[in-house]
Amino acid sequence: MEMKDKIKDVLANLLKVKPEELKDDVKLYDSIGVDSTEMVETVIALEKEFGTKLSSKEITKFSTLNDIEKVIQSKIGK
Repeated sequence: MEMKDKIKDVLANLLKVKPEELKDDVKLYDSIGVDSTEMVETVIALEKEFGTKLSSKEITKFSTLNDIEKVIQSKIGK
């Protein structure tokens, strides 16, 4: 499974949305309506899924699915 698919699975499960709604450039806060609590839960789940820790500076870059993928790729070097 590709990294983006894993990220979509995590987001879909936590945010209770269909994976099809998670387009590469969909705005998580504006379009999906993610709140701060949901984002914290998402970050924790992503850290577990990819075995890495994300800094608050990196998390502030999380706006779209593409943004999340870029940050995680830079962390795990894939």
